[in-house]
Amino acid sequence: MILRRLLPLMLAGALAGQAQAGCAPDIAPVVSLEFGSRYVAGDTSRSVVDRDGSKAATAALRPVDTFVRTLARDANAALAQGDRTEADCVVARIVGWADADALSDLGTLNARLAVGSRLAGIAEAYRQVRPLSSDTAAQVRIEAWLAARTGAQRQFWEVEAPHGARSGNLRAWAALAVWLSGDLTGDDAGRYWALASAARILCTARPDGSLPQETKRGAHALYYQLHAVAPLAVLAAHADPRGHDLSAVCDGALARSAGFALEDYAAEGAASEAYSGQPQAVFARDPSKTAHLFAWLPAYLTLGSAPRAEAMIDAFATLGNSKLGGDQHLLWPRL
Repeated sequence: MILRRLLPLMLAGALAGQAQAGCAPDIAPVVSLEFGSRYVAGDTSRSVVDRDGSKAATAALRPVDTFVRTLARDANAALAQGDRTEADCVVARIVGWADADALSDLGTLNARLAVGSRLAGIAEAYRQVRPLSSDTAAQVRIEAWLAARTGAQRQFWEVEAPHGARSGNLRAWAALAVWLSGDLTGDDAGRYWALASAARILCTARPDGSLPQETKRGAHALYYQLHAVAPLAVLAAHADPRGHDLSAVCDGALARSAGFALEDYAAEGAASEAYSGQPQAVFARDPSKTAHLFAWLPAYLTLGSAPRAEAMIDAFATLGNSKLGGDQHLLWPRL
């Protein structure tokens, strides 16, 4: 059993070593991932942080998140410079994970909930470099792996995911991952699942745009509203040129949800505090540490005029989020 699990890693290491000559050092594939909840047991709002549990989850995810950040950085560099050599290096890193069937052994519910946003980051980095890469054999293996991993996410969200989570931010991130994979591989079923998932979440929005699954989360309500809007806005921006108008779903729920998040941030979380009963923790952090929460703004503005978003975007010198593919000004330039 141990040998069977090690063989993919050994093979991936050998192939990656051959493919990555001249590239930056690789990050070893993470095949198995398991960790518990970041929140205190019995806390149905998922707002009271268990410090030990949170540290354990962060530690378990660290190599995956480091991989995603590295891919975003290097894919952005390749895209910005039209650098085919750098693009091949990015592809070589991803195919090492594909050949190892990375992220296939998710041993806990929390690992299966969290992996969607990481798959979104990997898929988006790959999307950026695929047109520049010459390694077509690696592309085939990467796309098969992405299809398998996002297929497992679709199964998870339909069968196993907790009821509340099915209309929350983590499903939105999984929907973005499935869309990106489906768009890369021509999987219409995946793309329609992603659109349906986004609609399921957006249609829970109240008239003021607040998302009930997020605003119940105590001091973290506004943080999670922003965290949910991010993949929904970027998915909408990807889908719009394909003829799928997520902006129209449920009487403009996307604009309402985005507007609620931005207006409430400007109001220092007053509306989120009214819903959750607690002052919002996002304002206790250095604003430079929260810029990634607004990285979706460039993509969102491709959908049409939004004065609050336009005003907010100018407040940030950079807008990056590795799970959205890195530098969003690069990916969604303002015309």
